[in-house]
Amino acid sequence: MAEFLLPTLGETASSGVVAKVLVNAGDKVEKDQPVLELETDKAVLEVPSTVAGTVQDILVKQGDTVSVNQPVFSYGDGGSSNGSAPAAPAPAEAPSTPAPSAVSKDDGIANASAPAAPPAPAPAPQSLNGDQTPPPAAPSIRRMAREAGVDIYAVKGTGLGGRITEDDIKSFGKAPAAAPAPVGTPAGGVTLPPLPDFTKFGAVERIPMSGIAKATAAQMDRSWTIPMVTQFDKADTTEFEKFRKKYGPLAEKAGGKLTPTAILLKIVVGALKKFPNFNSSIDFATNEIVRKSYYNIGVAVDTPRGLVVPVIKNVESKSIIQLAVELGEIAAVARDGKLKPDQMTGATFTLTNLGGIGGTAFTPIVSSPEVAILGIARGSMEPVWNAESQAFEPRMMMPLCLSYDHRVINGADGARFTRFIAAALEDPNLIALQG
Repeated sequence: MAEFLLPTLGETASSGVVAKVLVNAGDKVEKDQPVLELETDKAVLEVPSTVAGTVQDILVKQGDTVSVNQPVFSYGDGGSSNGSAPAAPAPAEAPSTPAPSAVSKDDGIANASAPAAPPAPAPAPQSLNGDQTPPPAAPSIRRMAREAGVDIYAVKGTGLGGRITEDDIKSFGKAPAAAPAPVGTPAGGVTLPPLPDFTKFGAVERIPMSGIAKATAAQMDRSWTIPMVTQFDKADTTEFEKFRKKYGPLAEKAGGKLTPTAILLKIVVGALKKFPNFNSSIDFATNEIVRKSYYNIGVAVDTPRGLVVPVIKNVESKSIIQLAVELGEIAAVARDGKLKPDQMTGATFTLTNLGGIGGTAFTPIVSSPEVAILGIARGSMEPVWNAESQAFEPRMMMPLCLSYDHRVINGADGARFTRFIAAALEDPNLIALQG
């Protein structure tokens, strides 16, 4: 009997809370079959089995916190194990016939006092990354590696269970950026005073923070060290709304919905190209601004488990219709709690839209190591003065709320950035020209 051990969950996650066990004692499992739903600090993940066999005993239950390499279930039927396995048979006793004397390669003197060790068995074929088996990767990823001239055996997978992802292939060979040096006193380093005894004043209830809530709190703690400025503006979206209604059926035919966020993804890329400092990070170890030449936009999604930010990759290479479809799909995955770690990493800029909920304005917090975030509040009909007609006219106005890192971006560029966004919203024809 052997045990299935919890595999690697990603680059940073080392543990999670069991949300649901998907197998029972007596079930037969195959490799890559989902066996566990696990809530990490980013999302709820389906953990696939790396073994095949019949489940004997379930060793975890819903609500348990489990760590990488912790036993999840025991199994039999000779499936290959990623954990403990039956001990290998002891090697046969070495023959008593004396072996030839061993000669030291260092000094050339024969060591006649000790017999030579028995010859070692021939080593198993070993890949370039040290594994004895081919690295886990989908056929499409293997093909991508071949076409890119990348030795897939040398790539370290960051996906669930060490699987190689598309981003792993793309980033292979690129030197990792140096870790930012601490700037000032981080908020997380402040020792907080103990809480008073609230029970002196009445009944209380203690509710454990979910993994997502704890991760959000930690990220906001890190981000609070950024000296932020928020720039507010408004865009006349009267023509923009007509544009959305006109071309909405095209997006629906493709399986998506032409939301303001889908169109704003394309507009934001145009703004980032014109103002590249907004698509950058600070490297304090080298005192450099790291400008990215790719455009991965994080989109905040409100879910029953809390706020998550899936990332739409390579927005610059996709049409608005494609973005509308992908945005709808990834938002649905986020609400179901099925986001994978590689779907929540790599953002260069973030977009958050509260227009569907309400409010007139808010101050979004920049998520380190990004340097800016654009917030959208609910649009409303307002009287706007028309100088030509010398009269007020009803216009649909959308509030824009841009927060940025003042160490990289100055106020004038913040105002120019929001004006660029507003101009594209006011005249949708500019999207094709500026994107």
